[in-house]
Amino acid sequence: MITIEFHPEADQELSEAKSWYRERSKLAARAFATDIAESLRHIAASPTRWPEARSGERRYVLARFPFLYRIKNSVVFITAVAHQKRPGYWRDR
Repeated sequence: MITIEFHPEADQELSEAKSWYRERSKLAARAFATDIAESLRHIAASPTRWPEARSGERRYVLARFPFLYRIKNSVVFITAVAHQKRPGYWRDR
């Protein structure tokens, strides 16, 4: 069974994205939360399906906020929930 864990900064980025949507529209916030949950299920079901962004890291794109993650044994470690306007800032995680 695959476990999903978040880097603390990725967890913060996800919280900020949820807040951003919530401030604009409850409907958009619900849709975003549904998309997040569905994305995490897809990643857990088939973590090697999405392309590597760099050595050992894969990229699953959700609208404007791609997940970047690494796989180690049965753990998917989300390293960033990266807004596309800030490319590469997560690389030192």
